Amino acid sequence: MNVINMNKHKPWIETSYHGVISENTDVVLLDPPLVALDKDAPVPYAGEICGFHVHGLSAPFEAVVLNRTSGEGHLRARGPIDCERQREFTFIIQAHDCGTGPEGHGEKRSHKAVVHVQVGDVNEFSPVFGQLEYHGSVTEGKVYDSILQVQASDQDCSPQYSQICNYQITSHDTAFAIDRNGNIRNTESLSFDKKSHYKIHVTAFDCGQKRATQDAVVHIHVKPICKPGWQGWSKLIDYEPGTGSKLLFPKMHLETCAGSVSWIRSTVELETSGAGRGCDRQSYSERALQKLCGASSGSTDLLPASSSVFNWTATLVKDGGRDSDLTYRFDGRQAAKIPDWVVPQNLTHQFTITTWMKHGPSPGQRAEKETLLCNSDKTDLTLKWERYREIVGIVGKEKGGHGICDKEWHYYVISIDFPVVTLYVDGVTYDPYLVTDDWPIHSSQIDVQLTVGACWQGGEVSKAKFTQYFRGSLSGLTIRPGKTESQKIISCLQACKEGLDITSLESLGQRIKFHLNPAQSLVVMEGEDLEQMNAALRKVSYINSRQFPTKGARHLRISTAVQCFGEDVCISVPDIEAVVMVMQPSEPYITITGAEHLTVPASDLALGLSLFRDLHIISTVTKSDEQTKTDHRSGALKEIAHNLDYCDIMVLGEELRVGLESLELHHSALLGKHLEYANSSTGMSIYGVDSISHYTEVIRQVRYESRQTVDSVRTFRLTCSELNGRYTSDQYTLQVNILHSEEAIEHVNHAMAPPKYMQIIHPTVIESNNYSIVVPAVATAVIVVCIAALLVVLLGVYRLNQPLNQEHIHTHALREKQAERDGSSLSITVNPLEVRQTVYMPKQHKTP
Repeated sequence: MNVINMNKHKPWIETSYHGVISENTDVVLLDPPLVALDKDAPVPYAGEICGFHVHGLSAPFEAVVLNRTSGEGHLRARGPIDCERQREFTFIIQAHDCGTGPEGHGEKRSHKAVVHVQVGDVNEFSPVFGQLEYHGSVTEGKVYDSILQVQASDQDCSPQYSQICNYQITSHDTAFAIDRNGNIRNTESLSFDKKSHYKIHVTAFDCGQKRATQDAVVHIHVKPICKPGWQGWSKLIDYEPGTGSKLLFPKMHLETCAGSVSWIRSTVELETSGAGRGCDRQSYSERALQKLCGASSGSTDLLPASSSVFNWTATLVKDGGRDSDLTYRFDGRQAAKIPDWVVPQNLTHQFTITTWMKHGPSPGQRAEKETLLCNSDKTDLTLKWERYREIVGIVGKEKGGHGICDKEWHYYVISIDFPVVTLYVDGVTYDPYLVTDDWPIHSSQIDVQLTVGACWQGGEVSKAKFTQYFRGSLSGLTIRPGKTESQKIISCLQACKEGLDITSLESLGQRIKFHLNPAQSLVVMEGEDLEQMNAALRKVSYINSRQFPTKGARHLRISTAVQCFGEDVCISVPDIEAVVMVMQPSEPYITITGAEHLTVPASDLALGLSLFRDLHIISTVTKSDEQTKTDHRSGALKEIAHNLDYCDIMVLGEELRVGLESLELHHSALLGKHLEYANSSTGMSIYGVDSISHYTEVIRQVRYESRQTVDSVRTFRLTCSELNGRYTSDQYTLQVNILHSEEAIEHVNHAMAPPKYMQIIHPTVIESNNYSIVVPAVATAVIVVCIAALLVVLLGVYRLNQPLNQEHIHTHALREKQAERDGSSLSITVNPLEVRQTVYMPKQHKTP
């Protein structure tokens, strides 16, 4: 009875508690604090608090007593608390005393109190976008309030950390903005032509200012406003030389924006003025072109390419670089005197003058008289050619859109059949116009001077000088006596080698009508069906038939006119412009090989020495195979065939002595070939457009003759050209060693003398008009032992000489046949009394 009466009262606690715990911690902060009171205090055990009971299996909490006497307790989590899994907990708690003794018998419990615990959130998660890429589109010219919306979310449990408070565009210099709700808008109107696609990066922030770990990519596509016009074409078309026709617009079509079209006409124009003289033409000399076109012979080229023979153009300024070496620019300070031997002496009442001309700007506001071609007294300023008065009228005349004042290239042909003068400009006939009077000189013995680019003023002034300078560019200035040429030949002379190709349009039959101008620079097509017109434009191509075309840009323009059904407002199709870029052609490497040295007795030169009988000319280009990216130095070469237009044989050192020395070429060597030659004391020039094989054949027949004793050495240099110097060969040099009568005997006796040892000598060619023998380069000593042995040798030479005398007319064939033998043949010793020569294999001239 006494024990029971000692624990009379139950512990007391508050009826409810509110607590807060931060996630990932175990400490719960309660309000009010956890304290249990017992009225039995200070009775031991009965007045002490021994523990707290938490009711609820799902409650991850426990309560512990901090002080049994005061009844203070502590609520804590049994493990980590995750706010994202459960944000709050509610459970029951009770306190109990210690009973009546140490064993806790007779304990009493307090009433049940309700505990509410909220879990405090930690900002441990970053915002994440619902998708990593977004796509939107706008129509050009419009400004939108919202193009699209991006959305991000956060896995944190509290509103503070789980809500997205801000979006931001991280791309710089963009025409877009974004609000706090993720709506993207454009800040300015967009243009499809300027930019059709935008790519921007967007990030997000939660309300705790934590940024998304990965940005979202937003693609904005600009849709064009439907505009009538050509679509599916390229502004730049590359053209590889030698590929034939290339389609210009293989995927092009006309967009009509649902417009109803009843008729279409399209014009394709090729502008080629940047390629040379109006277009890409053969850049051979005018005289060579006249021969190719079948013009009558006898023309004189007054502005040829400079060479050892034609040297009066050497001081003129070339216009246009290597692709246009035959074009000369006159700036009002230059002129050329034509040598007397060049000027035709047989001009009668019929002759023709042709030239390419581009007139330049005049120096002042008032047009001054400018002279292209003038023949005046060397001592007096007076024109000699009475029939040239009409020709002066070319300068300054504009008629029918033609003339020289448009600063463009034009081809002029002036045909004189006195008193009738016919002027052709680009193949079209015009009436000449007299703009000034000139005073003719009647027949006299006064010396005259023919000049180009100015007029020579002689005796009327204290000092002779040029006057009436021409300003502009000239090319291919020729004069030819005799009858005038036909319209067909004139058209051939100014024909382009590039143009528009429309041969494939024939497959369209009568459905599309088309017209091509003679120069193939303009094609006009018209029809009533839109799809047929699209097909027609896709078949237009560009072609350049030159083997080595001029590189650079050719401009294209397409203009279109349409008609619509009914009275509806018809669409307008804008013009389009494109560029055909002709790529650099593979440059040929022209190589000349042959003997480097010839040795010949001086007595044989009277009959002539064939200088180049072992000559070989080849041309190679680097292979264009993409898999073999090597240059010509690595040996990846391919031999090609093309023409040459001149080869020059220059005399190095002193000039040939007129009347005593000369280079000769029989006219029969030129039969059946488009070649001519000019000769002087400085060398020989063989010119004309012809094949490499024909040039080789002719040059092999060039002979050097000397009718009097000359120096011991003569040196010649040979160079060849294609396209008038655009591509030139290597310089091939030949040295002729001339043995005078004493030296010839000494030379042979020296060959017979026994050397002290075997000596390797450089290969040399020694020629005689009688015969030539090929022996190896290593001379084997022949020792004369006795008189009997010498007689045997002489007898052997006599027998050897018999077949050689029969075959000496086939010297060159014998040389080539014996050159194929190996170097194991023996040396041959000949009788010095017959002055026969030992001939060695020629050394090949290697390509530098």
